[in-house]
Formats: sequence, structure tokens, C-alpha cells
Amino acid sequence: VQLQASGGGLVQPGGSLRLSCAASGSIFSLNRMAWYRQAPGKQRELVAVITSYGTTNYPDSVKGRFTISREGDKSAVYLQMNNLKPEDMAVYYCNVFQRGLDFWGRGTLVTVSS
Repeated sequence: VQLQASGGGLVQPGGSLRLSCAASGSIFSLNRMAWYRQAPGKQRELVAVITSYGTTNYPDSVKGRFTISREGDKSAVYLQMNNLKPEDMAVYYCNVFQRGLDFWGRGTLVTVSS
């Protein structure tokens, strides 16, 4: 599985960004797709997950501001981020978990600053 994330950049507080992650290779119908982020000096944390059944889940820190979605054939996963805050600044990684294995993209940097 290969994952290629894009869409990061510089945005002012309160702004929006949409991250995309193209997935290729052996993508199975039963998997979980997710976005994680890692800020400098901090551990990588989960920010959004979507299951094969379309169930989504978010931590309280982004709930109501971030929305994860995916293509029906699971060829891509997206993260719509609204009302961005300085604390959202991090490298964002897309992730696929299937058949007991984790696959990661290279990450895309989101900078939130005025």
C-alpha cells in the first residue's frame, strides 16, 4: 500500500484546509483509514478515523471542526479542517490499517499562524 498526502500549507487562525491522501496498491475492502498528526516535541496522535462501514470518530480536540471522508473504493481519504487553531499546527499523516498492518504516508505540514 502506498499513501501520498497533500494539501498542507500555511493558513491563518480560523481558516480552513483540506488534506487529501491518495491510496494505491492492495487496498482491501475491510480496512480503517485515518489521519494522525505530530507536532514538534509531541507524540503522534489520532485526529480522525473512518471505518469500512463509514463510521467516523474524532478526539474532542478536533470534534466539530474536522471531518474525515473517503472515496467509495477507498482510493483516497480526505480531511476537511475548519476553524484551525495554532495548536493544530503539525505534520499530518494518513494511515491505512488492514489485515493487522499499518501503512503510512510521508506526511504534509500544516502551519497555522497569523
